[in-house]
Amino acid sequence: MAELSTPAATQAVGQAELVRRYGEVMMNTFGAPKRVFVRGEGVHVWDADGNRYTDLLSGLAVNALGHAHPAVLSAITSQLATLGHVSNFFATPAQVALAEELAAIATTNAPGTPAKVFFTNSGTEANEAAFKATRLTGRTKIIALEGSFHGRTMGALAITSNPKYREPFEPLPGDVTFVPFGDLGALRAAVDDQTAAVVLETVQGENGVVPLPDGYLAAARELSSAHGALLWIDEVQTGMGRCGAWLAHLPSGITADLVTIAKGLGNGFPIGACVATGPAAELLQPGSHGSTFGGNPVAAIAGLAVIGVIKRDGLLEHVNEMGAYLTEVVQALGHPAIDHVRGQGLLRGIVLADDRAAAVADAVLDAGFIVNAPRPNVLRVAPPLVVQTEHLDALVAALPAALDGARP
Repeated sequence: MAELSTPAATQAVGQAELVRRYGEVMMNTFGAPKRVFVRGEGVHVWDADGNRYTDLLSGLAVNALGHAHPAVLSAITSQLATLGHVSNFFATPAQVALAEELAAIATTNAPGTPAKVFFTNSGTEANEAAFKATRLTGRTKIIALEGSFHGRTMGALAITSNPKYREPFEPLPGDVTFVPFGDLGALRAAVDDQTAAVVLETVQGENGVVPLPDGYLAAARELSSAHGALLWIDEVQTGMGRCGAWLAHLPSGITADLVTIAKGLGNGFPIGACVATGPAAELLQPGSHGSTFGGNPVAAIAGLAVIGVIKRDGLLEHVNEMGAYLTEVVQALGHPAIDHVRGQGLLRGIVLADDRAAAVADAVLDAGFIVNAPRPNVLRVAPPLVVQTEHLDALVAALPAALDGARP
């Protein structure tokens, strides 16, 4: 058999040249890339010029186990060598097993409650599936929260509150009402007997890592049930251990009707899921939704591997320990530019006293650390769940110089 030639795109090329080529062929939806990465291992990645970085953003909360985790790599390669894809006219053992795991997780607080799963390729698609499920209640009104981010496809965008994302694509799928984040009085006033669903995030990551106030989730569950509405919780960024529990809403003791999951579930392999519990599990029926690649055996085996490692290595407890440690050491800096740290588990926002976050994120990138600035005054830190204190200490050591050198 003749050897395959190496595509030009994968040959050793410097970063500047790759950025130039990127600008020529990629749609300008993200702007110019800050770096071009070519390799990752554990919590580290390397760029095309050979520089190493500590990835404390996990590809936006995706690489839950870090880069090239051996258990995930082994599972994916073995599955791909065995059976890579079948259509959804058929099933595979990995698909069924992963659905069983996710159904059990979603009903942790109500064991025995029926639960069913629809697999997708992303969090946005999981939210599209949930959106369609809400329409099958016979109602159309959805209550969402200000500051929300649920994705950029048309349905997911309709429940995303940021005008910058919404307005160029209006009219969007309708009958969505936004209420102030964390304001229970506003929620009570908005939910009525015409409401199909209340949709929320337990921690608004894109809005600056803002957790819901204590008691809000329980009140939202009670209010939704009283009006026959679905409670839909978007766990795309917060789920799969990111916030120190399998799902960030589970410690509140409630069970949601719809839960959307993605990001950390596949450790970089594209996968999402919409999990419906109780009567909501029967809303989607044959012909009402579909996905060519959703639930394919390679994606499913990746999800099973991630869940297996989190269980085996006790990572939920580790996440809570590391999150508390990060908060402690950042606040111990006593730097005047740092106001406070908020968040849950290993989804943390370093809230600054002014709007210098973007410049600080660039400065720590130059120093070899990846974080981002979802808001002008907030740095988001979402490292792999396997991060250790020495990685967090290194970031904290680099922060004062980055803060001092950056200006709003």
